[in-house]
Amino acid sequence: MSQENTQQNQITIDLPEDIGEGTYANLAIIAHSQAEFVIDFVRTMPNVPKAKVKSRIIITPSHAKRLLHALTDNIKKYESQYGTIDMGQGGGGTMQFPPLNFTPTAKA
Repeated sequence: MSQENTQQNQITIDLPEDIGEGTYANLAIIAHSQAEFVIDFVRTMPNVPKAKVKSRIIITPSHAKRLLHALTDNIKKYESQYGTIDMGQGGGGTMQFPPLNFTPTAKA
């Protein structure tokens, strides 16, 4: 590939400071339609019955599949460097999930 073609395929990504700081979430709720996947990132607190969605990401099905593959690849790399990821909370115990009848009540 020529240098001219390489330069045409590059994209500059701007990361604003407030976004670069990140937002902590310890729960992801995923829903989908035929056209899109909606991922709500939520922060829950112990003994607090209400939680807030901190970020909502809407992506196409093909991007959702690319995200799955990218996460799978990165988890494999992480575990080869640091060891198996413990699925329990804080390194032990049982992970708590919302009840099976859980349905988001927020409206977009």
